[in-house]
Amino acid sequence: MHFDPKPGRPVQPGTQPPLDAPAYGSTHRRHPKQPPLRIATTLTEAAAPRMTERHYPAIADLTCHAGGIAQGERIIVAGRVLDEEGRPVRGAMVEIWQANAAGRYDHEGDRHDAPQDPHFHGAGRVFADGEGWYRFVSIRPGAYPWRNHHNAWRPNHIHVSLFGDGFAQRLVTQMYFPGDPLLALDPIFQCIPDAEARERLVARFDLEVTQPDFALGYRFDIVLRGRAATPMENAA
Repeated sequence: MHFDPKPGRPVQPGTQPPLDAPAYGSTHRRHPKQPPLRIATTLTEAAAPRMTERHYPAIADLTCHAGGIAQGERIIVAGRVLDEEGRPVRGAMVEIWQANAAGRYDHEGDRHDAPQDPHFHGAGRVFADGEGWYRFVSIRPGAYPWRNHHNAWRPNHIHVSLFGDGFAQRLVTQMYFPGDPLLALDPIFQCIPDAEARERLVARFDLEVTQPDFALGYRFDIVLRGRAATPMENAA
């Protein structure tokens, strides 16, 4: 299994977030100020470490942690990892991380005045199957304030990372929820110029993914390149 955002059909202009987005303040401080230097990729970077479940055990259910059940609305997030031709990207390692139901991350750097949940760590990992499918059981994350601008709040979202054969083959994006009023106000979501591309970051409610008497389901397919590519934070 291998993926690379460069070969194949190029992404369309305006469908990927810029490295420096004026409304998203921290990008100005951290984006490269000089032209990038192309350094040859070594075999270790391209093909190591071995991204397999043997070396990186799957964590598909985020709702059970430290001997208890997480608080909040249980959800299922599932979808397929695809290339620009709609073919499955088999074996891709899909990782997620997110805030808890109150909008707080299980991280020492999160100082949001919201309750922590000792039974929700908020990180998971699975490998796409032969048809490119992945699936997580989690908790719907809460919105939280951030200091980008006055009265700024992040929409409910889940961070998604995809690995190919090695560390040099990593893409990162975010998944949002349909109908969230904060999307229209969020500089991170809105920094993608193309409206159709932005909508590719919004999962859709799916009754087929929904499990009766258990959890609502959301479908989030991820396209790695081409005209319908999912916007990625590090693909510009």
